[in-house]
This record gives sequence, C-alpha cells and structure tokens, in this order.
Amino acid sequence: MQLDTLQHQQQFHVRQRIRMMVNQYEVHSVAPDGSEGGLLAFAQQKRLAFKEQVTIYTDDSKQQPLLGFKARQRLDLGATYDVTDHAGTPIGLFRKDFAQSLLRSTWHVEQAGLPQITGQERSMPVALLRRFVDSLSWLPYHFDFTAGGQPVFSVIKKWGLRDRYVVEVHNPQIDRRLVIAMAIGLDALQGR
Repeated sequence: MQLDTLQHQQQFHVRQRIRMMVNQYEVHSVAPDGSEGGLLAFAQQKRLAFKEQVTIYTDDSKQQPLLGFKARQRLDLGATYDVTDHAGTPIGLFRKDFAQSLLRSTWHVEQAGLPQITGQERSMPVALLRRFVDSLSWLPYHFDFTAGGQPVFSVIKKWGLRDRYVVEVHNPQIDRRLVIAMAIGLDALQGR
C-alpha cells in the first residue's frame, strides 16, 4: 500500500486474529458498500514482553514493515508510545492518561503540526461496567478523539467473539499510520 493511498482512507476495519503466543491484527480498507475491503496493514505484538512493542507490516507475510510503536519505559502506568515509520522516523506518539483513566479510559495523541488530540471512552456507564464487573469487560466501547472540540477520529469496538473495530477519520491532516497505531494500541494496551 502506497502512503498516499493510505492517507486518503476515511474509514478502515481492525480485526484481531486469535493466536496463542502473539496478538495479531489485520487492518482492512472499507469497500463502497461498507463491507471489509483489502488488507492495508498487519500487526503483531508479543505477549508478556517487558517493554511493549508492536510492528505493523504492509501484509501478513511480515516482509515489509510499515510502522511501529514502542513504549519509552518499562512498566509505566502512564506509558508514552513513540510511533515511527519503517525507517525509524518519528510520526507521532500516544500516551495513556492514568489519572483520568481510572474511571474512563483517556489517551492523548500528538502529531507535529496538529494540536494535542484527546481520546476518551464515549459512555461513562459502559466504562464503569467494564472496570468494576469483570464478566462485562468484553462490552463494546467507543472512543472519540478530538482536538479543540473538533472530531479527529473515532474507534468503535463491535460486538462479536473476536475483537473488531471500525475506525472513522474526520480530520484529513491526521497521519493514518498514527491512527492505525492508536487503534491497535487500544486493543493491545487497554487493560494495562
């Protein structure tokens, strides 16, 4: 996938694959009829790593890295994750706001040239249920990411046996690679 083609995507789907020792994610375009389109990216994260790192490839052959994100520190409750392209050039970063996330998960996303973006779970009741009733942690959730009161992108977890997300991009200036990293991070890192 060419970067300019990726940058024109307004919506994509993220789907988790079920594997024993790794978390894997497929990122698909959306066809005109709303169904799942072609593969845009493939991600893999080792479970139980001391320092979180996820590499995102152009496809599931894992031959060509597209981007990645990595925690700056080990075991940091409000960890910052640097997002870089395939050559290690910074794209942006995201970090969890630990204090605000006690009741409703909150993330901050930064990209050069844009104001800070804040993403928060849309529904306080769902957020509370997911936190305090373990058997309901599977409930779908919605994250709205905004900057200065304006929508930038949203991530919506769908019902189902496997984790599936619909990502909608509202701001054409946000780097889609940063959006993909944050969407995958929501699933891979949400319980930390």
